[in-house]
Amino acid sequence: MARNGWTAEPTAGELQLEDRGSLRRVAGLSTELADITEVEYRQLRLERVVLVGVWTTGTAAQADASMTELALLAETAGSEVLEALIQRRDKPDPATYIGSGKAEELRAVVLESGADTVICDGELTPAQLTALEKVVKVKVVDRTALILDIFAQHATSREGKAQVALAQMEYMLPRLRGWGESMSRQAGGRAGSNGGVGLRGPGETKIETDRRRIRERMAKLRREIREMKTARDTMRSRRTASGIPAVAIVGYTNAGKSSLMNALTGSGVLVQDALFATLDPTTRRAALDDGREVIFTDTVGFVRHLPTQLVEAFRSTLEEVTGADLLLHVVDGSDPLPAEQIKAVREVITDVIKRSGAAAPPELLVVNKIDAIDPVELTRLRGQLPDAAFVSAHSGAGIDPLRGRLAEILGGLDVEISVLLPYQRGDLLARIHADGRIIGSTHEEGGTRVQARVPHALASALSRYAHAGGSNSVASE
Repeated sequence: MARNGWTAEPTAGELQLEDRGSLRRVAGLSTELADITEVEYRQLRLERVVLVGVWTTGTAAQADASMTELALLAETAGSEVLEALIQRRDKPDPATYIGSGKAEELRAVVLESGADTVICDGELTPAQLTALEKVVKVKVVDRTALILDIFAQHATSREGKAQVALAQMEYMLPRLRGWGESMSRQAGGRAGSNGGVGLRGPGETKIETDRRRIRERMAKLRREIREMKTARDTMRSRRTASGIPAVAIVGYTNAGKSSLMNALTGSGVLVQDALFATLDPTTRRAALDDGREVIFTDTVGFVRHLPTQLVEAFRSTLEEVTGADLLLHVVDGSDPLPAEQIKAVREVITDVIKRSGAAAPPELLVVNKIDAIDPVELTRLRGQLPDAAFVSAHSGAGIDPLRGRLAEILGGLDVEISVLLPYQRGDLLARIHADGRIIGSTHEEGGTRVQARVPHALASALSRYAHAGGSNSVASE
């Protein structure tokens, strides 16, 4: 029995949300040294942060939206945002990202607010990271490290954890830093010219050893991901062979993809009002109003300037979009700049499809959260996106018309067939009833004559019966 939105037996998503909520970072428990340059390797710890960004292109509204998104990312990672600074520049300063004068101003803000971390809205080079830390005297984290930390917190599957670990190591490798003993040479016995066979020469520093170990670990992770990709490709090929249409739900992070999937399929996948709440792709089967079965796959969310390390590491997961018959592109209608969301998602999808060499599947835009949009803004969006479906996964508004649109689009992708099935192939007739739409059927001496519209994969399986007992054939539209 449902009570306050929760069922008597919690779904898998509700259990995951409860587990995630039971882990909280405790503010004030700092173990970092006063002089940050003495710290060799530090795990990302976010408590009280100051945000800083460089406004190089676009409007003021776009710059404000970027900083607002950075604040949401920081809060998702478990931090408390205290202040935010934006500097207008033609390009980021090559030395300190924001310039020496702004860096000193940032230092004053850090001292006044009591912050222990600075988060930059961009990917900093190792030199910029080091130089800015020397000025502000607290830890500096860039946007890429922040997103990687969120992914590390939210990854649950074996494949997801391996993908995140690979992306983190690719980011970490050029940024390893060492002081003191980390820069000393290592040699066994007597170092130098009298160390014996295999021990002569300058030796290897500890930081060089760490780099070598990271490269070895990265090579192992890549092998593991390739093996898991093979298993994923096998499952995808089985779904394709079944003839059931596949719909990939894509979109910006926190646009409501998981909520929409729950509304369409009745599944209980994790739903949380946070960026990158779900990372692992989830597949569910559901039936549309015309009885057609459809496989829905919820994919990882996108964000502006998604780190290239994540795109590469999650490529096997993102390839779910290449095998789909339809892309359900979910857009957060309550966002101030929905067009920017659409652009960011399409850039990543285009890159993935181009690398795979597959044809781009058709796309249906779905504007979500219409219950949270001002009526005037909603009217403007309907004018800008006339072909989009407008829904609210939370309230259920527009879900039934969306189901009708899906049935119409997927039905248009089918092919018309006319086959003569032997009576002993009742399994194929059952597949036509389940996955296609019967136009007409008659019983003859040699079997059942069927005219129907079915998916391409099923039409291929039925091709051997297309000419049986007559001149009928599989027709493609």
